[in-house]
Amino acid sequence: MTIATDMIDPEIAVRRERRIARINRAGKVLGPFGLGFVVPLLKLAAGDTPSEQWADLKQMLLVPLVGILAFLAAWAYFAPKVETSLGAIPGPAAVFHQAEVLTDDHFAERQKAEEFYARQDERNQMLIAEGYADRVKVRPYTGKPTYFDQIWTSLMTVALGFFIGTAIAVPVGIACGLSKTFEGAINPLIQLFKPVSPLAWLPIVTMVVAALYQNPSDLLPKSMVISAVTVTLCSIWPTIINTALGVASIDRDLVNVGKVLQLSTWTTIRKLVLPSSLPLIFTGMRLSLGVGWMVLIAAEMLAQNPGLGKFVWDEFQNGSSDSLARIMVAVITIGLIGFFLDRVMFALQTAFTYSANR
Repeated sequence: MTIATDMIDPEIAVRRERRIARINRAGKVLGPFGLGFVVPLLKLAAGDTPSEQWADLKQMLLVPLVGILAFLAAWAYFAPKVETSLGAIPGPAAVFHQAEVLTDDHFAERQKAEEFYARQDERNQMLIAEGYADRVKVRPYTGKPTYFDQIWTSLMTVALGFFIGTAIAVPVGIACGLSKTFEGAINPLIQLFKPVSPLAWLPIVTMVVAALYQNPSDLLPKSMVISAVTVTLCSIWPTIINTALGVASIDRDLVNVGKVLQLSTWTTIRKLVLPSSLPLIFTGMRLSLGVGWMVLIAAEMLAQNPGLGKFVWDEFQNGSSDSLARIMVAVITIGLIGFFLDRVMFALQTAFTYSANR
């Protein structure tokens, strides 16, 4: 019996070590997304040393939870004491209830859309069966956009503005880092336009887009282009500055090796410049995305373009007893989406860049 136990225990230990190794590999993926607290839980389930995992779990999960709960308690206590023109500030329970209402409204609207298309298909099939195929018409559902539709619109708009800005900023930043002459020419423009508010850009962008974008498509409406271009103009600068800094600070020995090997400019950029400067480029992109997300909400509010900004402004103008709670739902949503976008960019930075300990 003792021999059997001695034979089984090492096998169990090996399997446990393999599970721990897989969990550690998974932690490298979960960490950049802010889910590092899952790793200690998985290690506890796998039978790892409880004392070490509880220490990590306390720091990663329990301490943030205490902070969040303290904030919610303070919010619930002080909110009813502040009276506004729309009534007392709603507490967490009221805000959560309005989040449920907005979710229910979304699914109810989707159900109406499905019923509309079902009736339309049925009517068209009857017309075809009766020989009136020329009377068949397909009309889109024209119901009001739901809260989740507004979120999707804002996400698509900020993605468009961010990609346009990145496509411009990275090459400009590389050129600034490689050429002192180009940097000297472009730097005054960067310093001039970087502090300009989106509220100042928006009227100019609106007029220029209206003049140049004469035939908007359904997939790319004019309102989305206006908001996206505004996001680009306000968020492009961190990526340009950080890219230029990253390119200018690469090891000069690498540049000299490229000259000795007589590499072409494109090969030098692709093989030497980009790999060395990617960490700072991604840092600039993370900053630009955060700025772009904030700018977008302001642009949508001012221009009344579809999105979360318009939702906030419409609720403010509505002035009902539930408007303030819905605005707070939107504020929390904006914050959560901003955090998620930053985590995605950080995960991409971790995946595509290197560090001294990787």
